[in-house]
Amino acid sequence: MDLYLPIANLPVNMLVIIGLGGIVGLLSGMFGVGGGFLTTPLLIFYGIPPTVAAASAATQVTGASVSGVMAHLSRGTVDLRMGAVMVAGGIIGAIIGAGLFSLLQSIGQMDIVIGLLYVIMLGSIGGLMTWESVTTLIRMKTGNRAPPRKRRHHPLVASLPMRWRFYKSGLYISPLAPLLLGMVTGIMTMLMGVGGGFILVPAMLYLLGMTTQVVVGTSLFQVLFVTMAATMVHSLTTRAVDLVLAMLLLIGSVTGTQIGTRISRRMQPEYLRFILAAIVLIVAIRMAMGLAWRPGEIYSLELL
Repeated sequence: MDLYLPIANLPVNMLVIIGLGGIVGLLSGMFGVGGGFLTTPLLIFYGIPPTVAAASAATQVTGASVSGVMAHLSRGTVDLRMGAVMVAGGIIGAIIGAGLFSLLQSIGQMDIVIGLLYVIMLGSIGGLMTWESVTTLIRMKTGNRAPPRKRRHHPLVASLPMRWRFYKSGLYISPLAPLLLGMVTGIMTMLMGVGGGFILVPAMLYLLGMTTQVVVGTSLFQVLFVTMAATMVHSLTTRAVDLVLAMLLLIGSVTGTQIGTRISRRMQPEYLRFILAAIVLIVAIRMAMGLAWRPGEIYSLELL
């Protein structure tokens, strides 16, 4: 059941793209992550050009984040002041990222940069997640409990000037810290098509010292508006957003998320984290192989 993608300029199997979106949605529901960091690699593996995959994945993340943000707003678990500062930083980062995207595209290095960024990012995050999950599972087997973590912001954050009060997060810190954090995720969103939640959540916990009750909701709030801005910037500058591709992915991810949520209720979170870490590492290794593997035939002629 083939469908032509106008921006990617190639025909794809519609059911396969919906299935890829379903896989990402399944992982999102099971592990509580946005899943955007897996969307782009899976599309690249299927044959979608990396530039189109990254731009369209950001669009898909925007649609998938709406319901999550609405749910957290209704529960009052979003720090709107903190979120607004990070959104401002994210929009600035998206504009910077658009310039980098256009520059790399003009010199013909965009595809290789996207691949390298994913290998470095997924490899480091997957390694850290694997170490943490294995350590947790060993503690479970031996009966040793991890010492409780004291919630406080990083010394570098404490040294920044011009402090504001973020009442919902229980913080009195400089707005420069969340602004810079938002800028980093904005650049990543433009270059890689990720929402950045898997970077934001640990950074908000361990660098900013936010309360766990508002971290996920505030992260989703920032992801929603930054991916929305990134989609608009991509549409106006790079013109790499394929709305047909994004809609197919969104159809699959919405369905997959519901299934993944049901599965997650029946499994222990420690085992879920270990499975997610393994998946991230496998994708990183596959991306590295794609960058280093030399095809047997660089050019081939086919008789039609």
